[in-house]
Order: sequence, then C-alpha cells, then structure tokens
Amino acid sequence: MRTRTAGHASDSVVTECGCGAGGDFDMRIFSPLYDLALKWSRHPHAERYLAGVSFTESSFFPIPPDVLLAPMALARPERWWRLAALTTVTSVLGGLLGYLIGYVAIEAVTPVLHRVGYWQHFETAHDWFERYGFWAIFAAGFTPIPYKVFTIAAGAAHMALLPFTLGSLVGRGARFLLVAGLVRWGGAPIEHQIRRYIDGIGWATLVALLAGYATWALFLR
Repeated sequence: MRTRTAGHASDSVVTECGCGAGGDFDMRIFSPLYDLALKWSRHPHAERYLAGVSFTESSFFPIPPDVLLAPMALARPERWWRLAALTTVTSVLGGLLGYLIGYVAIEAVTPVLHRVGYWQHFETAHDWFERYGFWAIFAAGFTPIPYKVFTIAAGAAHMALLPFTLGSLVGRGARFLLVAGLVRWGGAPIEHQIRRYIDGIGWATLVALLAGYATWALFLR
C-alpha cells in the first residue's frame, strides 16, 4: 500500500484506500473529483462531454451537468455564455426525450422508478403539473427533485408540449446561466480558493441539500 505525506505538519498521511494515519477516514474526497472534473473540462472534446451529460441527465443519467459546467466555465471564462447555452439547449432536448418516455412508456418505466426510489418524487411532480402546469417545470431546475422525474411526469400527465418546452428552457437556462455566470464573475482567483476549500464546500453543499430536502419532505409537500 502506497502512502504520501503532505508537505506541512498539519496534513495527515493519506493512503490509497482513503484513510488517514491510524485508519482514520480521510474527509478529502471532493478534491480528487474536482481535479478530475477540471481535467475533463480542458479536454479538446469537453463540450461534447458536457452536451452528452446534459442531454442524458434530463431523462435517465444520475449526474447533473453542473459538475462539468462550473469547472469548464472556470477553465474557459470567455466561453461562459456559450457553455451555459449549450447546457441549456441539450438539457431541454434531453427533457423532450424524458417527456416522450413518460408519454408513451410510463407503464414500462414505473418498476424502474420504484426500484431507484424515484416513485414518490414522480407522484409529487405529477401532482404539481396538475396544479401549476408551466410553473412546475420552471421550478424543476431549482428543486431537490431530479429534473428527469419532472420530464417523465410531464409526459405521463400529457402536459401540453409548448408550455413544457418553454418552462424547461426558462428554468434550466436560468439555472445554468447562474452557475456559469457566478464562476465567470469570480474569475481566475476563485479557482485557487475553490481548490483550497473544495472539500469543505462539498460537504457543506451535501449537508445543505439534505437539509433542504428534509425540510421540503416534512413541511412543504
């Protein structure tokens, strides 16, 4: 088993198994993921990867495109608008695939939704469409419920295609412009700070998401 020792006394010894000296769990799990995302973001075909992730995430892929969009906007700040637009368009196109799945094959995907634990989210999204229509799909870009659940539920509910498309375009566009714009506004200095505190940011974000979801599930449903 190989180990590496950090250059400062305050750093612990880290092993390949992700444990610190004495078998303690290493909390720095987001740093290598961030480095990997930055590596992908500088790849010659990075925009193709971003488009692929954005498209598939809207119907079945579990990882949101933000994990590529943010480091790509950081690496190529002059392209932040283009990257946000690309993510938005491909996400909406992927959403149309999710809509089609819900429209013609909801019975076939129902067991899958149960298996992956999305069925309760699906029922909530379906109820939102019956109550709020356009505003439900608009809000989908900012809720803890995965966007793919909304796209499939919209198709299952036979929501009108034009409001669905417009709501997706506005809601997803606002989200991705916000992500890319904030990174662009931060500029180069933010990369050093993000890299320095990425593990703290990652854990804080995870806790905030869990807290937000718990609040929504207990009090707002």
